[in-house]
Amino acid sequence: MAGGRERSSRTQRPWSVYRANTFELSSEMIGLALAGNSQDPDEPVLEFSVACTDLLTPALDRKPNSFVAVSCTTPPQAFWTKHAQTEVIEGTSNPIFLSSIAFFQESNINQQTQVKLAVYDVKDRSQGTMYMLGSALFPVKELLQDKHHRLELELRSAENKRVGNISVAAWKMEEKADHRMSVGRFPDSINGRTVLPVDESLTESMGVRIKYASLCKDTLLRAVFGGTMARMYRFPTTDGNHLRVLEQMAESVLSLNIPRQFVKLLLEEDAARVCELEELGELSPCWENLRRQIVSQYQTIILAYQETLSDLSDYRGPSFKASNLKAERKLEFMATNLHVQRMRVQDELGFEHTYDVITIGAPAAHCQGFKNGGLRKLIQKFEEAKKHSALSSSQSIVYIPQDIVRAKEIIAHINTLKTQVNYYAERLSRAAKDRSASGLERTLAILADKTRQLVTVCDCKLLASAIQALNAARPEYIASKASPSADSEQVVLRNDQDTLLAKWSGSNSRSSLHVDWHEEEWEKVWLNVDKSLECIIQRVDKLLQKERRPSVSSQDSCQSDQQAAGSKKGDGKRRAFWINPGSLSQESPPSPSPSPSSSSSPSSLPALSSARPPSPDEGSYGSPNIEEAYPGEWSEALYPLLTTLTECVAMMSDKAKKSMVFLLMQDSAPTIAMDLSLQYRRDVVFCQTLTALICGFIIKLRNCLRDNGFLRQLYTIGLLAQFESLLSTYGEELAMLEDMSIGIMDLRNVTFKVTQATGSSAPDMLPIITGNRDGFNVRIPLPGTMFDALPREIQSGMLLRVQPVHFNVGINEQQTLAEKFGDTSLQEMINLESLGRLNSYYEQFKEVLPEDCLPRSRSQTCLPELLRFLGQNVHARKNKNVDILWQAAEICRRLNGVRFTSCKSAKDRTAMSVTLEQCLILQHEHGMAPQVFTQALDCMRSEGCRRENTVKNVGCRKYAFNSLQLKAFPKHYRPPDGTYGKVET
Repeated sequence: MAGGRERSSRTQRPWSVYRANTFELSSEMIGLALAGNSQDPDEPVLEFSVACTDLLTPALDRKPNSFVAVSCTTPPQAFWTKHAQTEVIEGTSNPIFLSSIAFFQESNINQQTQVKLAVYDVKDRSQGTMYMLGSALFPVKELLQDKHHRLELELRSAENKRVGNISVAAWKMEEKADHRMSVGRFPDSINGRTVLPVDESLTESMGVRIKYASLCKDTLLRAVFGGTMARMYRFPTTDGNHLRVLEQMAESVLSLNIPRQFVKLLLEEDAARVCELEELGELSPCWENLRRQIVSQYQTIILAYQETLSDLSDYRGPSFKASNLKAERKLEFMATNLHVQRMRVQDELGFEHTYDVITIGAPAAHCQGFKNGGLRKLIQKFEEAKKHSALSSSQSIVYIPQDIVRAKEIIAHINTLKTQVNYYAERLSRAAKDRSASGLERTLAILADKTRQLVTVCDCKLLASAIQALNAARPEYIASKASPSADSEQVVLRNDQDTLLAKWSGSNSRSSLHVDWHEEEWEKVWLNVDKSLECIIQRVDKLLQKERRPSVSSQDSCQSDQQAAGSKKGDGKRRAFWINPGSLSQESPPSPSPSPSSSSSPSSLPALSSARPPSPDEGSYGSPNIEEAYPGEWSEALYPLLTTLTECVAMMSDKAKKSMVFLLMQDSAPTIAMDLSLQYRRDVVFCQTLTALICGFIIKLRNCLRDNGFLRQLYTIGLLAQFESLLSTYGEELAMLEDMSIGIMDLRNVTFKVTQATGSSAPDMLPIITGNRDGFNVRIPLPGTMFDALPREIQSGMLLRVQPVHFNVGINEQQTLAEKFGDTSLQEMINLESLGRLNSYYEQFKEVLPEDCLPRSRSQTCLPELLRFLGQNVHARKNKNVDILWQAAEICRRLNGVRFTSCKSAKDRTAMSVTLEQCLILQHEHGMAPQVFTQALDCMRSEGCRRENTVKNVGCRKYAFNSLQLKAFPKHYRPPDGTYGKVET
């Protein structure tokens, strides 16, 4: 019975918790071993390292340059499938290979699987000439059944001669408690290299934060990333232990998803602009002709966006754009070769550390070419053309750039505030209908705030002058015609049958208000909005006083009304005046901008009372009043006032918006073709950059979901996004750098908002973009359990900002030409600007956040010192000063930032950069032995994920370098022999 219970418990526990040397493994246990870790598909089901001894070569005077190719076959399969290979180790008969051989769940191996190890001697790495020294076979079952999980096999040549030995050592999975025991209990070694038991990573004991961060398993990351490939390494440390390194590379569905959303938003924005131009109404012939030209240009660009959207919707290829398609017009909005490069390091204690870099081909408009330069140069040319057109313009009014920015802001504010005013007016009506005193007060406060904001926006000289200009452009405009009388065309509030009801005075329709508006008429329009709001405030105050104190005299309540209105206006820009039809045309309107003190001082009360509604004694609230006539019906009292408010707001907003649209039309008319062409290029570049940013934000947020310091930093000062590029400042790459730098700068107009996902399927986890070119917001949906882990500030919808910085150092032979015969000023300018922003970000951090928000580092150099070194290097004007890139990357990691790395195609120079960064991290943060640094670097470049990236892009397993080019590269950016050649970029 006891034996039965014991057996039952064993079948429920993973094989990895049993020590292999305590009993013989049954077939059942081996089956469990090869089922893998169900908690994490990133975890291999079997991993082993290999090392060779006494390798013999036919030529006794040379030692072999060897690597091991691993193939496998699983019955009934009758052929061998190549699975992996190690790096090449040169000039030794006893190589110890750093890349381990890992079988993941999709390998579908079992105990009957046969593994063949073939050892090759590479005679010439650059030519790829090699021959097989010898091979050995073993079944997986034999490796697992061995007491120490280790096999010593003889290598036999094709002639069946012994050519050396090969050792196979499986990395065992142990319980955490067992694993933390003394290393002295595990003396097994291969050529002095200790084989350590390694913890089962990402199990329950490692905590929720790490457990669910798998690219393959995690609900959120799996929805965004796919096509994950992995490589594993074991690197020795300075203290005699080993680091277990998992390198992964994954593409993202966002490469296609984001451009589809983005282009759709651009279509809507430009179509709305055409509608706004059409809605301006009838214009005189010269202005009408100009409008038609502008609309025609917009329609051309809209057709281009429609075609692009159709192409993106029809696209059925892989979820990344290969580098050889970067100039493909149909895919120009897609980022080139976008991937996440991940390194997970497990130290000797079994703790995981994850490092991510987003790699992307330099965001640039390849399809449009670089003959006329990139965005920086084109923007400069556009601004010069605009200045020239302004000087030669026959327009009476020439608007400065600040006016244009202000006009766009006014339109955006009007659109938002008008919607909000209508919404809260409806809410106020509903609260009145429900007779909710608290709801009435609360909603009125918001309505008053939004209405006054709208009035403040409309109370500006720019609007008044634009309205005059629009009126002057009407066909019936006569400059000498007198303005209409206030009585005949002014919308006013008036007393009717002793109740506060509003009616139109003069014409009964807003359509008659299009003739000859002068500045004072415009002032009366926004004052009417202000006054109609005050009527509502007074009426609500009176209703609430009747409700609370029915016995109080109406005189007292009226005075309270007046004082309440005065206090509410005390913080505003102007005083409230009651609109009296008889006195409106006689009294001049109040100054639009009195000082706050004068508007709330007692001396202002007499003036206010002279214009206030008459008191009940004067008959304004004569019997029967509204409460007596309609007991309990508050909505009857407020409805006409709310109707008047919304109508006045609609009229004011409509007039203001049209005048701003006309202003923008005047400004853009002379250079519209150039403007839209430049905007299209900027859209293409920005879309590529935005896609990369969203990928980086999602993976960073997911990794740091339980890092309270990072989350606090995120909602307090925003996310640091550090872009590294390796573009030369010569030829086409100079224009690409111009494009990229503007695309990164434009990211400052992006905000993020984290929401709870509405469902659990993959599409529910995809980000949603809203907004327009003046500002985009990206909503990131999280599963409920993840959303619940966020701080209240982020859960409540706080907008999260981005601080992008960009450092570039050209490293190829073209940069040598730029340094000798060309110009490197653009690179220097970009690096100086970003240094300033990086310093500013750190200063903000120090002002509001404690140091413990930042990740820990083994580095002896503090952040201020690192920033000082970076500043020295940026100012040094040293050729190919890659220290700038290394220091900027380290500062970014130390400041919880997101890293991005680019070159022309994100394939070759980017591969050199990310592999170098990985090895620097392993050495500086995890104690990798310095004597294996170069070997580890070559190992990652020859057998790592970035080598496979070349295959994904151009179908060839070589980096696109030649030996002459590489002589110009800094030493650490040169790949090992045999891994490069002439291929497509």
